[in-house]
Amino acid sequence: MATAPAADQRRLLDVQDADLRAQQLRHKRDTLPQNAQLEELAARRADLHEERIARNAEVGDLRRAVQKAEDDVQAVRARKDRDQQRLDSGSGSAKDLQALQSELEVLGRRLSALEDVEIDAMEQVESAEAALASATEQAEALDAQVAQVTEERDAQVREIDGELVTVHDERGTAARDLDAGLLALYDKLREQHGGVGAAALVGGTCQGCHMSLNAGDLAAILDAPADRVVRCEECGRILVRGA
Repeated sequence: MATAPAADQRRLLDVQDADLRAQQLRHKRDTLPQNAQLEELAARRADLHEERIARNAEVGDLRRAVQKAEDDVQAVRARKDRDQQRLDSGSGSAKDLQALQSELEVLGRRLSALEDVEIDAMEQVESAEAALASATEQAEALDAQVAQVTEERDAQVREIDGELVTVHDERGTAARDLDAGLLALYDKLREQHGGVGAAALVGGTCQGCHMSLNAGDLAAILDAPADRVVRCEECGRILVRGA
């Protein structure tokens, strides 16, 4: 059975305390609420990005529709003006003038319909541009929020990292000159048992698994030499006596 100075075994609890605090700090750093916020904001930003692409494409299509409507209106208006000038000049036969009059009526109806199309297209452009502007404004506000939350997160990470440095130094001090075999066993058990490799024996109870030892095991542990490394029969962790 392994042995290690009793003082080293007791000091192992200081190492364990530092390791637990470091584990808690790393967990705190990994589960900062800002991390979840940033994930949510990133998803919203991705959605907004897609919306802006779609809105921008829609605006482009509608602007082209407006341009086409304007071109159609101008073409019909120009032809109507030419026909009106010919009619006003009175040149030509009565049949030709009658035909011009009929064509002017058709062109008038056509022009009115095209102007309605033009107005509708312009209204659609205005609506689409407003939607694009709104999406852009939302994206800018979201970017500002991301920057703020990131700054808050980074500030907390820096603070936690500073605490981790302190805990690491404390761990180094506690582990300095510790029995190498004891420390190796502790590190192995810590990996196997969720970060806890050593626990104090208090009132017949292992503080690692919080199970009470039976009378026989407890008597054997208490009677063992002080330098003997004993382990909990329930969880297998190193039991530190006299802590």
